[in-house]
Amino acid sequence: MKVRFAVSPGVDMWTDDALAEFIDSLETHGFDTIWLSDIPMGAPVDPLIGLAFAAGRTRRLKLGANIVPLGRNPMLLAKELAQLDRLSNGRVLLSLVPGLDQPGERGALGIGDANRGRMIDEIIPLLRQWWSGAAVTHHDDRLDFDAVEVRPLPQQDPLEIWLGGVGPLALRRAGRLADGWLGAAITPAESGTAVAAIAAAAAEAGRNVDPEHFGLSIPYAAVEPDASTVSTLQARRPDVAIDEIFPIGSAQLRTLIGRLVDQGLSKFVIRPVGSPTTWRADLDRLADTVLDIQT
Repeated sequence: MKVRFAVSPGVDMWTDDALAEFIDSLETHGFDTIWLSDIPMGAPVDPLIGLAFAAGRTRRLKLGANIVPLGRNPMLLAKELAQLDRLSNGRVLLSLVPGLDQPGERGALGIGDANRGRMIDEIIPLLRQWWSGAAVTHHDDRLDFDAVEVRPLPQQDPLEIWLGGVGPLALRRAGRLADGWLGAAITPAESGTAVAAIAAAAAEAGRNVDPEHFGLSIPYAAVEPDASTVSTLQARRPDVAIDEIFPIGSAQLRTLIGRLVDQGLSKFVIRPVGSPTTWRADLDRLADTVLDIQT
């Protein structure tokens, strides 16, 4: 099993030269991937912009992102991702997510009260057709494509699409449509249950999800954070012990990763929680903590 680590920059690391230095440090340390999150109503950089910036600074570092496809023209999204994959020599990793549904987000994205999961169900086959080189014809109340092609094609064949989500519908969707799954805010035991549910849904659909294509996003603090940070994360899962979803310190992080690997997970997005002024020391400590596990 290939264990790999992605690292996400902090939400405040979009000013001055911090993002550039962070990207350079990830590649120098030997982390597998930089991971960006799409928060349409928030301040963090748009993943397509951020990953293009990272692609130009690096040669080995993979370029991963959660992307909200809703509100984006799927043909343009297919083209942008294909070009980024081509320009980066096949380094793009992609997870589609429905967004945080923040106040005003639906209106800003132009999706109204549409079912976000069903919209992703519709978009994934379109992306796959374009990336296969097909001329796509598709008509509905939002989209109108007549034999539309996307060029150039991605370097990766296929350019994989992962999904997230932990509810029953989301897990079944991952099994039916996705090449992998990246969960969040669940315990090791729940992760194992999710892996089994996705595998069962894939088998029912006549598909197979690679057993190495299961991962988890993990918030992590190198040292004890302030009480409000802990309370915010605990509020997301008040029913479980905090160290089941939010490890603090190297020992807890290594223990949690070991338990997750035992449940069949092997790809991890580490999201450091802490002051943006300490990111260099925190990244050094994270490298010392996990990179000997990376294979």
